[in-house]
Amino acid sequence: MAADLRQGLPAAAGPDYPEAVAMSFAAHFVEVAIDPRTRILQVVRAHSVFDCGLVILGRTARSQALGGMIWGIGGTLFEASEVDPRDGSFLNADLADYVVPSHADIGRLSAEFIDLPDPMPGGPGMKGLGDVASVGMPAAIANAVFHVTGQRIRDLPIRVDALI
Repeated sequence: MAADLRQGLPAAAGPDYPEAVAMSFAAHFVEVAIDPRTRILQVVRAHSVFDCGLVILGRTARSQALGGMIWGIGGTLFEASEVDPRDGSFLNADLADYVVPSHADIGRLSAEFIDLPDPMPGGPGMKGLGDVASVGMPAAIANAVFHVTGQRIRDLPIRVDALI
């Protein structure tokens, strides 16, 4: 256990599957709207499908998935650490200045699960549902923006000035 920690492994204890990798997968589908006058971008709706093995607690898994989707939307459209070029300090170092999405910023969200046990790791066939809910959302939103505008946006957050 201590040797694992010294190697930089993320957990001191847990399951070890030398012959298999237990990873979750997600597909994100996003519809965006861009106001033609102000160029303000809004995620109208998003639907994600998750393969996270056997879902034991459906309500908890759904909440985790929707929360991750909201986190991905926030990181894509709002969240940015503004750095002072003179000394490298953060200009928005607290939640008063760091913009995160509110309920009004989030459109209709839905999530569904494949809900089949993964037989490889053994046990009940569960896998994690953490970051997979959020990490694909920026690419899905940027792809939806491309389909609306024809512009490939490669910097986050996607700001109004990139859509002009």
